[in-house]
Amino acid sequence: MRAVVALTLLAGTLAACGDDGDSGGRPTINWYNFPEDSGALQKAADRCSQASGGRYRIVYNKLPRAADGQRQQMVRRLAAEDDSLDILGLDVTWAAEFAEAGWIREWTGEMKRQAMEGTLRVPIQTATWKGKLYAVPYNTNTQLLWYRKDLVPDPPKTWAEMLDKARELARQRKPHYVEIQGAQYEGLTVWFNTLINSAGGSILNASATEPSLGAPAVRAASIMRELAKSPAADPSLPNQMEDANRLAMEAGVAAFQLNYPFVYPSMKANNPQLFKNFAWAPYPRVDEDRPARPTIGGIDLAVSAYSRHPDLAFEAALCLRNRENQLTAALEGGLPPTLRALYDEPAFQKEYPFHREVLAALQSASVRPRTPAYQNVSIAVSHTLSPPSEIDPESSVDTIRDQIDKALRSEGVIP
Repeated sequence: MRAVVALTLLAGTLAACGDDGDSGGRPTINWYNFPEDSGALQKAADRCSQASGGRYRIVYNKLPRAADGQRQQMVRRLAAEDDSLDILGLDVTWAAEFAEAGWIREWTGEMKRQAMEGTLRVPIQTATWKGKLYAVPYNTNTQLLWYRKDLVPDPPKTWAEMLDKARELARQRKPHYVEIQGAQYEGLTVWFNTLINSAGGSILNASATEPSLGAPAVRAASIMRELAKSPAADPSLPNQMEDANRLAMEAGVAAFQLNYPFVYPSMKANNPQLFKNFAWAPYPRVDEDRPARPTIGGIDLAVSAYSRHPDLAFEAALCLRNRENQLTAALEGGLPPTLRALYDEPAFQKEYPFHREVLAALQSASVRPRTPAYQNVSIAVSHTLSPPSEIDPESSVDTIRDQIDKALRSEGVIP
């Protein structure tokens, strides 16, 4: 009862803080998204407000930096039916949960057609639940293999080849670590998801009703354990996230890094000397004859079920992710676009010399399990596989299967 009262009070307080229009009578479209520091998102909001011809103005509201904090704020406000939220910037794992809860509107008709036109196929999957489109992909992201070409003239094509090269470098007393995300958090789940999909499997079955796993999962867990037990493992692996990997590579102790493109401008700025030998290649394969399927990230834009201006919110969301705004977000904010045509744009290609590899990765990429219970699924994976050196492939996969099965049979939203 106290929780219901608290949510009711919260709704009232937040609604009181909302603004349904400016002094000129234009409706306000409140856009809630991650805090972006380059100014690209604010530029998009300003452009689209101006392009509306006075029919609405978009206010860019910054959510907390941490994904958990972003989700928590939106979940609480949507549970309170807060009508001051219009456009929601969702992590690519949230669409199923928000759609199942009835918090976001389906994209249909002409709006759906425009949302899908020219958009890369795999990002569309992250915005789809039970065959219906519930969001429009705004930006995406994927990992590449980054390596030092002064240590490794030819990049490895498979995990086995990469670990062999790392062992050889270790014997030569040269930098040899393979930097990857091994801490007990979402990044560990992403690593496992990439490997299992690259091995021809998946965490859940196609209908997301039960675990799939099987032999590909055991293969994935085995590779993770092999790295953790080898000289290729950074001693800090059990605590490492993306930024720690970046710093280790910049410090010169690593030969390889599996990470997102943000590491490229960072290396250029922080270690110009090492940058001269900083190269990139496709994500390593599990099997030589099967392309890797790196897991994509990104943000999808959804329209709140409680928005007071849903028609305008759909229109505004399409504007926010149009060609001009996605190009600005890519060039100024480092956010890879979801519109296929932008990968042929000369300005984009100049800033992203690895654009071909990014596009190829996105076209063969995998998505994380699409289920309203994703938070529980991710926790089951990351907790079981941490630390990677303690993985027992068969036993760990059995544990993951049991925990996911329980998560899929549970009800309610994760707090």
